[in-house]
Amino acid sequence: MLNRFLNRMNESQKGITGLETAIILIAFVVVAAVFAYTVLSAGLFSSQKSSEAVYAGLEEAQSTMQLDGAVMGFASTAGADLEWVKFTLSNALDGEAINFTEPTYQSSGTASNSSNSVIVVSYVDKNQRIDDLYWSYKVVGDDDGDNLLEGGEKFQMTIPGSVTDTSDFTSLLTDDISANHEFTIEIKPAAGAVMKINRTTPAYIDKVMNLN
Repeated sequence: MLNRFLNRMNESQKGITGLETAIILIAFVVVAAVFAYTVLSAGLFSSQKSSEAVYAGLEEAQSTMQLDGAVMGFASTAGADLEWVKFTLSNALDGEAINFTEPTYQSSGTASNSSNSVIVVSYVDKNQRIDDLYWSYKVVGDDDGDNLLEGGEKFQMTIPGSVTDTSDFTSLLTDDISANHEFTIEIKPAAGAVMKINRTTPAYIDKVMNLN
C-alpha cells in the first residue's frame, strides 16, 4: 500500500521543462533590457537639458553689462526736478559684444518700435512705469568706430535722450522725480541679463548730482 501511495504522488507531480525555463529567462532579459533603455534615455535627456542650461547661462553671462563709475543726475534748475541721468557702461567679463544701435527719436521721448531699437530702456517707480524710453550714448576712451560695446570699451549712456533733445523726465512722467524719490532704470539688451539701476534722489536737487 505504501508503494501504491508513493506511485500516486509521483504521478501528480509536474516538472518544469527546459523550454519553459528558456521562455522565462528570455522574458527577464527583455524586461531588463527595456528598463535599462528607459533609464539610459532618461539620463541622456537630463544630461542634454543640463548642457543646454549651462550653455544658456554662459551666453547670458558673456553678454552682460556693468556700471563703470557713478550714476549722475542732472537738472536745469537747482531745487527743481531731476531731468535726465548719465552713467558709463562696460562689457563685463570681456564677453560678447552688445549692440548699442540707438532707437529712432520721437517727439514724445519714447523709442519707436522699429527694428533698430535693440536695447530697451524702462523707467519704474512706485507710481508708474514707462517703457521704450529714448536714449543715446557716446564712446568714452577707446573707440573702434562701431556701435558695439566690446571688451575694453566704455559707453556713456544718457536717459532720456541727451541734453540737446527736448524730452526729459519731466515731460515723460506723470509723477516727476523730485527730492527723496526712489526709482529704477531697467536696461534690457538683445542678449544677456537685464541690468537694473536703483537710485534715490537726495533731499535737495542740484544741477549736477552723484546718485549714490
